[in-house]
Amino acid sequence: MKKHARLILTGIVLVAALAAVFVLPISKKPFDFGKQIAPWRLGLDLVGGSHLVYEVDMSNVTASDRDSVMSGLKDVIERRVNLFGVSEPQVVTAREGDSYRLIVELAGIPVDQAIKQIGETPMLDFREVIEVGTSTAFLPTQLTGRYLKKAQMTFDQTIGTPSVSLEFNEEGAALFEELTGRNVGKPIAIFLDGQPIEVPTVSEKISGGTAQITGKFTADEARKMVERFNAGALSAPMELISQQTVGASLGQESLKKAVNAGLLGTIIIMLFMLAYYRGFGLYASIALVIYIFLSLAIFKLGVTMTLAGIAGYILSIGMAVDANVLIFERTKEELKKGISKSAAIEEGFRRAWPSIRDSNISTGITCAILFVTTSSFVKGFALTLGIGVLVSMFTAITVTRLLMYTIALKAKK
Repeated sequence: MKKHARLILTGIVLVAALAAVFVLPISKKPFDFGKQIAPWRLGLDLVGGSHLVYEVDMSNVTASDRDSVMSGLKDVIERRVNLFGVSEPQVVTAREGDSYRLIVELAGIPVDQAIKQIGETPMLDFREVIEVGTSTAFLPTQLTGRYLKKAQMTFDQTIGTPSVSLEFNEEGAALFEELTGRNVGKPIAIFLDGQPIEVPTVSEKISGGTAQITGKFTADEARKMVERFNAGALSAPMELISQQTVGASLGQESLKKAVNAGLLGTIIIMLFMLAYYRGFGLYASIALVIYIFLSLAIFKLGVTMTLAGIAGYILSIGMAVDANVLIFERTKEELKKGISKSAAIEEGFRRAWPSIRDSNISTGITCAILFVTTSSFVKGFALTLGIGVLVSMFTAITVTRLLMYTIALKAKK
């Protein structure tokens, strides 16, 4: 790293400069590079939209099937809202006692349009596949989800491959027997919400009201299929119990304050580092600027920003210089011993690394727990903070080290 420090540092600076062009707003539209490539994704609290709460009636669903039904309903609703093209729609399940609810948040979508698109309980139906010339048509049948008692995942006892088992009620069994009898060797399409979810081929006429779907799918794929079957089969109607239009004016004002607070905090941190560490503080300030542009570019590429996410990012800016403080203090201790600057830098990094590693790992674990066990705004906070920790480790360790090596080698010459 010492030998090619300047070359590597130049490359990182160039990448950071491109990231700056990508994330910073430019008033002249022909040169608005960042906006043309990928606009910022903003959450419900920043751009407004719809907040809907649905109550799911589980009175006719057995306790053992309720979690599967809720997962299937969540998947169906996500498929429906994705038709809006909304960035990162929020669809979460909630349970309080015997109450099961689906909470849907759509940024930038009016309430009336959201209600119409989401609709009511999912519809499952079986259709015959007919070849018409060179095209394929699907003929609806009388067999729908109301005749399907339940679906479950099973495994082959010999080779352990997953399959999906279907169980029909008495009337459904008769309809299914008739349907399979006239389609032996042909496919039958299974539709959910008007979209095919599986097109298995009938190997023989099936009597008795039970059937098994086999194929080259994984256990996760089979589980997802079961959830979709149950969502459209079991009687779990949804009722809209709350609807709310979220205005963006308060969010926009909060966004301005958050951006100003982050900018002011960054300037104060840089001034402190320059005043206290002088030359070393300059390295930390440069590394911090590179950190800001790199992390913002990552956020713009794949993260929907909410106020909570911005809060996590601002917190990560303050944490980004923690590693620099440890490194500089260790390096200063080594310099007092009278050793060379290059050797002091090496020893300073070596001695500071265990503390930097442990503190960042503990923060990363906390972020992972928050991201997995929570939802909505808290998850956004955990995501931006976690990404910030990873990027800050790179800038604090690699960029600062390269800057110090470059200056140390120049001084040595």
